[in-house]
Amino acid sequence: MTVRVDRSFELSAPPERVWEFIADPENRARAISVVQEYTVNDPDGRRVTWHVELPIPLVRKTVAVETEDVTREPPEFVKFVGKSKVMTVTGEHAIVETDDGTRLENHFLVDGKLPGVEKFFKRNLDGELENLRRALEDDLQSTRSE
Repeated sequence: MTVRVDRSFELSAPPERVWEFIADPENRARAISVVQEYTVNDPDGRRVTWHVELPIPLVRKTVAVETEDVTREPPEFVKFVGKSKVMTVTGEHAIVETDDGTRLENHFLVDGKLPGVEKFFKRNLDGELENLRRALEDDLQSTRSE
């Protein structure tokens, strides 16, 4: 079974500023609650290993998820794929300019390879996207107040 979540949120910031945040795989990794730590594996920041802790019975230790930005179209679109022994995750972020700022369209697909992975993400993927929205809003606020 595969879990798919599509969510968008509106931001009162220019598309280029949203791109600065969302194109950085470290920002994306920090926003995901199950990512305990991450390692950037190349100078361009396109490949990052997420060390994920999933609270499911068959996973007793952190899982290394090798992620790579497979498509970057500045300042409008980034797509990444993450692969591990327990799941494959594909994430897409499209940045759309609006009259009031920017809409960030998020599309995630999680294909679990162990029982419980899809169930976990079905329950929690909305919350993870909310974490991403909050991290982005916090980042935008911090640069506005500087």
